Amino acid sequence: MAGQPAYYSGNRNQRTRGRDAQSINILAGKAVANAVRSTLGPKGMDKMLVDSLGDIVITNDGATILKEMDIEHPAAKMVVEVSKTQDDEVGDGTTTAAVLTGELLTKAEELINKGVHPTVITSGYRHAATKCEEILATITIDVLPEDRVALKKIASTALTGKGAGEYKDFLSELAVDAVLSVAEKTESGYKVDIEDITIEKREGGSIKDTELVQGLVIDKDRVRPNMPQRIDNAKVMLTSFAIEFNKIEKDAEIKITSPEQMQLFVDQEERMVKAKVDNIIKTGANVVFCQKGIDDLAQYYLEKAGIYACRRIKKSDMEKLARATGATIVQDDTEILVEDLGYADYVEEREIKGTKMTFVMGFKNSKIASLVLHGGTTHIVDSLKRALNDALRVVGVSLEDGKVVAGGGAPEVELALKLRQYASTLKGREQLAVNGFADALEVIPQTLAENGGLDPIDILVEMRSQHEKGNKRAGVNVYTGKIVDMWEENVIEPLRVKTQAINSATEAAVMILRIDDVVASSGKSKAAGAGMPGAGAEMGD
Repeated sequence: MAGQPAYYSGNRNQRTRGRDAQSINILAGKAVANAVRSTLGPKGMDKMLVDSLGDIVITNDGATILKEMDIEHPAAKMVVEVSKTQDDEVGDGTTTAAVLTGELLTKAEELINKGVHPTVITSGYRHAATKCEEILATITIDVLPEDRVALKKIASTALTGKGAGEYKDFLSELAVDAVLSVAEKTESGYKVDIEDITIEKREGGSIKDTELVQGLVIDKDRVRPNMPQRIDNAKVMLTSFAIEFNKIEKDAEIKITSPEQMQLFVDQEERMVKAKVDNIIKTGANVVFCQKGIDDLAQYYLEKAGIYACRRIKKSDMEKLARATGATIVQDDTEILVEDLGYADYVEEREIKGTKMTFVMGFKNSKIASLVLHGGTTHIVDSLKRALNDALRVVGVSLEDGKVVAGGGAPEVELALKLRQYASTLKGREQLAVNGFADALEVIPQTLAENGGLDPIDILVEMRSQHEKGNKRAGVNVYTGKIVDMWEENVIEPLRVKTQAINSATEAAVMILRIDDVVASSGKSKAAGAGMPGAGAEMGD
């Protein structure tokens, strides 16, 4: 593609038009999809990503890989956004969404080369995506919130191939317990906010040491060892202001001409700090979490008052503390009210694998849980956190929707079969686009077979045969190479994983296909010319 012509508008804008623009955009989207394709499935390979500082990330999670890659091309970034949206909405299926987007672009390019107009293709793709939702509704299986066995299978499927395979039964049990502990029952069903589950990482020990805590775990200890180690009936204060002397923000000089003046200056600093602490003590608070610093003098006064205090708390943890305890985050020490305090049954410092952490336990009107992850190295714990996050989200989605499908490529082959039947009822060239969409869906079972060391053609032919016979749950077992009922193999995915992946991939492909003119400032971007996106590489001019 390096020889593609570029058209210039003015002195600073680089412009690519028509077929050239479409080819470059499609090429960029396909390149991103191919970058993560080998990670799909239980036997997918991992990627090692090294940034400019030498920090290493080892993962096979599609969203993480694409987020860590330095991608410059604007069309390629759209594919990254598809994967990111998939991760935010349902957790799992990020690689599937990216690979499907790339394959839709591949099939579209074939049709464009045959003379089919992009507008016709985009219209056909939209019809196909809508039809997919109708077809998926016919192959879903209902799962009851009380069915812990099914929920555990869903979590186990999400954990498969994520580096914690031998522990997936233990971890899936933890994931189900964590989600059920924060789930809220409503008139329309269940509502799950995964943000109510805090995940803290701790190197050391075995993955088996990972524990679920029915409370909030903060990765901070007391500011002074002589403070109480445990506070029962905790009255919690949250401050976003620093409990220390207010430093002058602007440059200023203070002229001191005698030792007495120096002493007055020091005494005034102490009075200001003590006034802040006194305002806190007056409210009756016995636990203080400060988002900023607490200086030594303030620590001394808080210790004398028997108050448990932590400093430098992350903003996200402050918000969770506010939600859990019912406290208000105070921004000014002169406006502290008793009503701003929150409540917890107790706050305690515990030592976890050589590191001290604060446990906030027992809340009146909120459900908060924490998972403390353990592993031999930083990379193992990081990988475990990503895997568990996916498992938590799919269990939460399944609990909310109550609908799942079999995995192993079974839904995609069934959709492809039904879409081809639907295409035959259409008139005009949209029929070709719908058939192309059906072919694109089959990239998922093909890729599963390839990554498992199997023959993708043989696997796909056998799967098509089984689905034509009415075996809607027939998928590929990548360990045995056989086509089996994936429900009986306990490979289950939430319906929303499939619908979100198909809809997001379709929207991204349609948006890219509709672009026929790219104008980029030559001073800011090299992406509009040509070239291949990749980790750490910009697009060529």
